[in-house]
Amino acid sequence: MEVQMLHTCIRVKNLEKSLRFYEDALGLIETRRKDFPEYKFTLVYLSNELGGYEIELTYNYDVEKPYELGNGFSHTAIGVKNLEEMRNKHISLGYEVTDLKGLPGSKPDYYFVTDPDGYKIEVIRR
Repeated sequence: MEVQMLHTCIRVKNLEKSLRFYEDALGLIETRRKDFPEYKFTLVYLSNELGGYEIELTYNYDVEKPYELGNGFSHTAIGVKNLEEMRNKHISLGYEVTDLKGLPGSKPDYYFVTDPDGYKIEVIRR
């Protein structure tokens, strides 16, 4: 049986702030949007020029408290050719960014950037 990965859904408290993060920090673009005002939520799908896989931002209207991220989910990962350039961009945009990291016995080849809702994005050298 063939399986195709489609999207990962994350709930966001401030849709515009989250859109700005995923567009500015990761270069994703909005591919489609579905508004359901009668049910008080909006879905926004983001991808890059390669397409095929999307991040789904779910915005539930009138959420007062930040979402609890729990301890089971860890992070989403992306690959980039110029790790240092991307990290410097994230720092200049004012996002929370970790030091460069490496697995034991290897050179640093990744870091984490945090989105406005506290979700971690691992940025890995390709």
